[in-house]
Amino acid sequence: MATSVRLPEELEQRLNALARRTGRTKAYYIREAIEQQIEDLEDYYDAARVSREVREGKTDVVSAAEVWKDLGLDD
Repeated sequence: MATSVRLPEELEQRLNALARRTGRTKAYYIREAIEQQIEDLEDYYDAARVSREVREGKTDVVSAAEVWKDLGLDD
């Protein structure tokens, strides 16, 4: 799937320089950057959603002590 992105001039220059220096394409580095960051972004937004649901009383919360006890690890 083709996607286009507008980059600030300085970032474009850095990307061009990196691609020239390494012999890889700009597309390669753009894919790499997205792959490295997308999981963190997904985790962040999932955590923000759950946090909001907890604050709104829509999600139950269990303490760590309760989990340890249920697992028989509270010795």
